[in-house]
Amino acid sequence: MTDGMKPSPLATLIAGRLRRGHPGADVPVACPNLLPSVEIGAWMTVFLIIGSFGVLFLLASLILGDFFDGIFDGVGGDLFSGAALGGFLGVFGFVGALTLTMAPDNLVLAIVVGLVAGILVGLAVGWVTMKLRNGGDEHNVTSASLVGLAGTVISDVPAEGYGEVSVVSNGHITKLNARSRIPLTAGTPVEISNVLSATAVEVKPRD
Repeated sequence: MTDGMKPSPLATLIAGRLRRGHPGADVPVACPNLLPSVEIGAWMTVFLIIGSFGVLFLLASLILGDFFDGIFDGVGGDLFSGAALGGFLGVFGFVGALTLTMAPDNLVLAIVVGLVAGILVGLAVGWVTMKLRNGGDEHNVTSASLVGLAGTVISDVPAEGYGEVSVVSNGHITKLNARSRIPLTAGTPVEISNVLSATAVEVKPRD
């Protein structure tokens, strides 16, 4: 090799492996990173995409709360909501990316830290949104008091989806997401047959 030129890291690694086990071998063996820089960049992009999607989903669920609550009815109870899912995804993505920045050789650590942080924040957001939905004074409608109440469809209820009904409870007009086993058009008198969540009910035509 020409004087003054240092061997490349790849050449050093190959030479070290070839000479390993031979007496007098003094060529250091390079220790490559656990994750190549290209792979680190790819995982960083994945984390950032998940985090960005989570933030957008959180904002959308706060703006269109009734719609998202209808989608997630029956999944995870009242604690699970669109806002909780958005908070989990946002924190998981950005905390995972931050952890990978500080420990680029440890993808597992980034995933674990992101999951733990995301779950904690998701639970906190879910608890807050549940409290906001349920309210805190005596005028709020309780789930038990809704069953059997008469109401009126104010937005068409499709056979495979949600519409809206209006009911009067304790002197207060309440608008709820509603689904039914049969399609119902706006203006149809209905009766609440089951409570699905704090903001959604199942209805049937009133006799």
